[in-house]
Amino acid sequence: MKLSFTKEAKIGLVTIISLALLYAGINYLKGINLFKPVNHYYVAFNNVKDLAISSPVYVEGFKVGLVRSISYDYNSIDKIIVEINLDKEMRINKDSYVVLEKTLMSGGELHLHLNKYVSEYIKSGSTIEGRSGSDLLHTVQENILPGVEALLPKIDSILGGLQNLVNHPALTQSLGNIEQTTKHLAISSQQLNQLLNKDVPVIVTNLTTMTENFADVSNDLKTLDFQSTINSINETLANLKVTTDKLNSPDNNLGLLLNDKTLYNNLTSTTESLDKLLIDFRENPKRYVHFSVF
Repeated sequence: MKLSFTKEAKIGLVTIISLALLYAGINYLKGINLFKPVNHYYVAFNNVKDLAISSPVYVEGFKVGLVRSISYDYNSIDKIIVEINLDKEMRINKDSYVVLEKTLMSGGELHLHLNKYVSEYIKSGSTIEGRSGSDLLHTVQENILPGVEALLPKIDSILGGLQNLVNHPALTQSLGNIEQTTKHLAISSQQLNQLLNKDVPVIVTNLTTMTENFADVSNDLKTLDFQSTINSINETLANLKVTTDKLNSPDNNLGLLLNDKTLYNNLTSTTESLDKLLIDFRENPKRYVHFSVF
């Protein structure tokens, strides 16, 4: 028997399928895979600010699940129940807990802290303790902002000092001097380049020539008989010593002439007598010269 559907039944079937696909697509966009087997747990919090459906759940920084739903527990005071879906292979040790961390970029996220000291695991559908982590914005507001506020007057004073320094005429004059010095350095650099290009090659050539001349002189010195020259000098010095010894010895005429005081005294006496004779001759020439007249 061939089954036949009325037009209304076909429309209803298409609508149901569309709604199912829409539901699956919306959950897929949220990161929830309806076709993937998962374990679900419940976490009780006092405050779930910044936490949203499909927020990630991490274990040691590794993503293991998502937030499935968030609902308020009206049977108790200040209890909010968060349903999380974790990977099927993920097992939770007894007395583990979940911390709600708040970030600047992604809002709230859950971090599962496993109790690694026990080997007993809780069943899927159990409730886990929830804790609130440190609020980054609150930490910044409580610890950093007061310090920043205390620094603002100092920063304002520093900026005022910098403005006075920038506007000071001495700074403008210093900048002008630096500019003038830079120009002088540029001129000196050009002159140095000219010196290196013109004079230095000539100096290098002269040094090369001098080096070659020194090499020639060194070769000539190598050919000299220094030993013969030294022997001749030693022989001359020996002869000079013999001569000096003879002059200092009274055994010869020169020695007697230089060393005999008697001869020196006689010569002195003779010189004095001759001087007296000449004086007397000048004063009394008639004693020595006679004239005869015929």
